Amino acid sequence: MSSAPYPNPQSIFYQQYETVRRDEVVGILLALFLGTFGVHHFYLHRTGLGILYCCFFWTGIPALLGLIECFFMPRRVREYNAIQAAAIASALGIAVPGWGQPVNIPAAPGHVAAPGAGFVPAVGFVPVTIPAPPAAEQAPCPNCQKANPPGARFCVGCGQAL
Repeated sequence: MSSAPYPNPQSIFYQQYETVRRDEVVGILLALFLGTFGVHHFYLHRTGLGILYCCFFWTGIPALLGLIECFFMPRRVREYNAIQAAAIASALGIAVPGWGQPVNIPAAPGHVAAPGAGFVPAVGFVPVTIPAPPAAEQAPCPNCQKANPPGARFCVGCGQAL
């Protein structure tokens, strides 16, 4: 039997994540100063765009694009880091540590919860409730007495023409 403790999955996750994560400031500086050569794309493993920038660096267009892209680099780096974190967590079979558990917020009475109960919210997701149409606007079917939305031509219960 080994005397070394078995590392928990969270510690393995953080160890692997630190080796692959990228820094936003480095991405901005690369786009600003070396964007002409597409180095910021190589930094985020977008080699196709990096090679394209290297092929056309002499035209000056990649320099202009690199200057513009330095404003978009923080979001791109965060997306890259989120994708890497999700990949590492799924390989380990755990949820991404630190992102919290999804919370199902019950809808207020008379409202329909959106989205469904099995929905896993993305970062920054704000739940929205959609009000149900009032019962007075719903027309009952003469055949089955099921309430139908206003303007419906066929009954939702029996399919009979209204």
